[in-house]
Amino acid sequence: MIQKELLSLLLPSGLLEMFDVAKVEKKEDSYHFYLSEKNIHPKEYTGQHLESKGFFDEATLHNFSLRGKPSFLHLKRCKWLNHDTRPNGLSSVASCSSRHPATIEFAAFLKGFNR
Repeated sequence: MIQKELLSLLLPSGLLEMFDVAKVEKKEDSYHFYLSEKNIHPKEYTGQHLESKGFFDEATLHNFSLRGKPSFLHLKRCKWLNHDTRPNGLSSVASCSSRHPATIEFAAFLKGFNR
């Protein structure tokens, strides 16, 4: 529990509500946080038949510096298949801002994640 509290101080607000930390790496010149989106169905699609189809390719976001070294967030977002609107793939990107509070910059990054 203490580790999660410490990570919440280092990562953007609300990020740990949406993502699980897969690993953290301290390299010689930087810090890297690897996160995978939690398998939570978007509220906007309640009642629709969604199927988890793995993850989109990892995206890297430059975070603020820690102890004078750059830090990076490596994010993997869930990929969804909506059986009600087949064959369109559905990402939870569209619903990220309604599921948790985020900074404007972080929300803008997530909205453009699939483009």
